[in-house]
Amino acid sequence: MPWSNTLIRSTTLIGQYAALVPLDADCHDDLVAAVKDGELWKLWYTMIPSPDGMRDEIQRRLRLQGQGSMRPFAVMDMRESVPTHGKAVGMTTFMNVDAVNRRVEIGSTWYAKSIQRTAINTECKLMLLTHAFENLNCIAVEFRTHASNQQSRAAIERLGAKLDGILRHHQINLHPDAKGSLRDTCVYSITQNEWPVVKAHLTARVARAS
Repeated sequence: MPWSNTLIRSTTLIGQYAALVPLDADCHDDLVAAVKDGELWKLWYTMIPSPDGMRDEIQRRLRLQGQGSMRPFAVMDMRESVPTHGKAVGMTTFMNVDAVNRRVEIGSTWYAKSIQRTAINTECKLMLLTHAFENLNCIAVEFRTHASNQQSRAAIERLGAKLDGILRHHQINLHPDAKGSLRDTCVYSITQNEWPVVKAHLTARVARAS
């Protein structure tokens, strides 16, 4: 089976705090509730869908999956005794698939505000990276974020990813509050040889949350 087909085929990743399930239209209502938690779409340095735009965003991601360039997931909260137990609380993807060089980006990720800075994000990254390096045999996994998104940059750096560089004036920001400003994009990565140390670090972080 071609490497890209292996990547985009239906995959569910299950952890202690979260599960990553294939995104589908049935997640819509949960994701609308999640994005309202913190009004995430109002952050000018992100492109998080609004409640009204959620259905279109789900379809966009599924369309890219059909083209072989994305594997979108819904993030399910598996923690017991919380109001969001068993519900979709965010989205994440494997994207920018480079089958020739066995590279992917983990991106287009967002979580409800109440989920941020919990063990869910760390465990999701651990599951995605484990799948990428140990099942897909990736050479490197990338992360990209707006240079002004200090919270995202700090979270990526806590994973153990290294800054490869900054793509200056990389994109025109289409957020209504950004007024066409030019986005500088920070590019981070974890390489195959760095993975064992990163895995040990993330596994210990998840264990400490228990």
